[in-house]
Order: sequence, then structure tokens, then C-alpha cells
Amino acid sequence: MSEYSLAPFIKKRKGRIMEKAIKRYFPLFVMPTLIAFAIGFIVPFVYGIFLSFCKFTTVVDWSWVGLQNYARIFVVNGKLDTSFLHSIWYTALFTVTSVLIINVVAFAIGMALTKGIKGTNLFRTAFFLPNLIGGIVLSYIWLMIFNAVLQNFSKTIVYSQWYAFWGLIIVVCWQQIGYMMIIYIAGIQNIPGDLIEAAKIDGANAWQMLRNVTLPMLMPTITICSFLTLTNGFKLFDQNLALTGGNPGKMSQLLALNIYDTMYGTTGWQGVGQAKAVIFFILVAIIAVAQNKLTTSKEVES
Repeated sequence: MSEYSLAPFIKKRKGRIMEKAIKRYFPLFVMPTLIAFAIGFIVPFVYGIFLSFCKFTTVVDWSWVGLQNYARIFVVNGKLDTSFLHSIWYTALFTVTSVLIINVVAFAIGMALTKGIKGTNLFRTAFFLPNLIGGIVLSYIWLMIFNAVLQNFSKTIVYSQWYAFWGLIIVVCWQQIGYMMIIYIAGIQNIPGDLIEAAKIDGANAWQMLRNVTLPMLMPTITICSFLTLTNGFKLFDQNLALTGGNPGKMSQLLALNIYDTMYGTTGWQGVGQAKAVIFFILVAIIAVAQNKLTTSKEVES
């Protein structure tokens, strides 16, 4: 029997040996990652939950206070404190607005740049470049632009919470649209050409193509983009800090900045800030899971 006739058997045997080796040494390769994940995430996360029930100045100098920190989130010196509740609904409104604008515009640009127009690569690069600029640097650039324009009307970006709100929307959309556009372009280009041709042969117009072919086929991409923009909206911090600093009167504070201000802005409030962080995590987790299930169900339906 020649070596060529034995080749498939030898290849199959080598594959089995490799498979057994991978199964045997799998824990050895995974262990460093698990250890790093436990040290960098799981342990700090669990300890952070514990500290939310404590009064502390450093992570090793704590005293147990139970639910007192959670009570102080909403009531201070016997009076109702609405700053945290305000930051919750302000963040929710900001997130919903930014998610809609970013995804709609990114999808529209992605569709336009897959039509074979001249200079497509140049446009893609131009739209993506803002994503490469750090949030703080980007916000300072836009701060100068906004104030330069608004000074003609004797106003600044922190003239009111709504000036600050739309300023944040512009900055975040300008930064993230290009990134989401790239993801949408990848999804659009992955739609089978045969399916598009079949729809055209059946006489589908542009709207019918979009509704019955493009959007259903893009549901996995929409799931990814909506998840990223949703979580980015709720976690936004750098741009909020640099552009408005929470002004005027902390009325433009998003959740992350409100927690930061509580933790480091007032002595003795570290435990309250940690309690806010726990609530913040629960809110984001619930919303992210709900969004993922909703869009995933749409994928199954399509």
C-alpha cells in the first residue's frame, strides 16, 4: 500500500491525537485568563457590592452600616434628594435619543456607501476618524466650537440643561456614527446577492427591498449596534465631564458623572457613591439583557 493511500488515515489519526491533546491541556491554557478575569473583575465587583453596605474612606478602612448608604441616595438630612433620580431619567432620555440617531444615520450612510459611489473609501475613512479621538479631547474641541457659536447669542453650552443635552448628543453622535457605520457596511455586504437579485426579479421596489430583505437580514448587525450604543449611552462619562462638567447646577449630570461626583466630590460619601454604582450596574444589566432578548427575538422572526 502506497504512502498516498495511507495519507487520509494518517491525517485522521493526527487529528484525533490533536483533539485529545487539546482536551487534556485545555485547563492549562484557560487558567491564566480565568485568573486574570477573577482578579480584574469578579473580586473587585463582589467587594464593591460589599462596600456599598459600608462607610469607608479606603477599601480597607470600612465599617458596616447596612442599608444606610442606599437610603442616603434619596434622602439627605431628612430632605428628599432628587439629583440621582434626575440623572437617571436624564441619562435614559440621552441614551434613547443617541441610540436612535446613531443607528439610523449610521445605517443610512452605510447603505449609501455600498452603492458603488465614487470616493467610497475616502468617505468611510472620514466618517470613521472621529472614533479615533479620545472622548475628553473630542469634547474640549467641541466645547470651543459650541461656545464660539453661542457667544454670539450671549450664551454658553451650559446655559441650560437642554443646551448641554443637545451638545452631548452632537458630540457622541459625531464620534460613534462612523464606528457603527463600519459594522452596518459589513452586514450589508454580507447579504447574499442572489437574494437581492431574486427580489428585484419579483418586482420589489426600494422600500420593499429595505423592509423585506435588507432589514431582516441585518437583524444580527442591528442587535450588535443597538447593544453597543445603548451601553455606551448609559456609561458615558468622559464627554460629560469635559463638555459640561454636570453644569448648570448638576442638571446635566449623566449617571456615571453623578456617581463620580458623589464618590470624590464629598468627604464621607464614598459608600453612597458605591451604592449608586451598584444600582447603576443593575439598571444597565437589566436594560442590556432586555434589549438583547428583544432584538434576538426579531432575528428569529425574520
